[in-house]
Amino acid sequence: MACQQHQIIEQQRNEAEIFKGEAICKQKSRLLLDEMLLPRGLLPLDNIVEMGFNRVTGFVWLKQRQKKVHRFNAIGRTVSFDTEVTAFVEEHVMRRITGVKTKELFIWLPVSTIFIDDPSSNKILFANSSGIARSFPLSAFNLQEEQKPQQHLHRQSTTNLF
Repeated sequence: MACQQHQIIEQQRNEAEIFKGEAICKQKSRLLLDEMLLPRGLLPLDNIVEMGFNRVTGFVWLKQRQKKVHRFNAIGRTVSFDTEVTAFVEEHVMRRITGVKTKELFIWLPVSTIFIDDPSSNKILFANSSGIARSFPLSAFNLQEEQKPQQHLHRQSTTNLF
């Protein structure tokens, strides 16, 4: 799977904005989530060494030094982020995700789509490739330093990140 991800990234590089370095990659990944009207805490990645975004296709990739397992305490879920995370993004949606798995009972299941169907519901849905989806409160994916929950989800996105 990692080889396939690497090939897709290489195909997307030509028209992509590419950033390298932990600080700029973390900043740009959060700005991208803002632009897509998704919660900033959705991708709690550390040690990001490269981030790319192809605005034409919506393809985004994040490379980190090592795999990260994160516990979203507000919903009691553990999520694994591989060293390469990829997705196609658009407003309120991340689809064809690779490199993200969630632990259900004793097994890890890949997450293929994350989306907000109705922003006024304050719910975010996670689906796997078999179509099984679970919804959670948007507030569970806020960054700890955010004071006002999900205020950015209700404004128009006019910012050009890159």
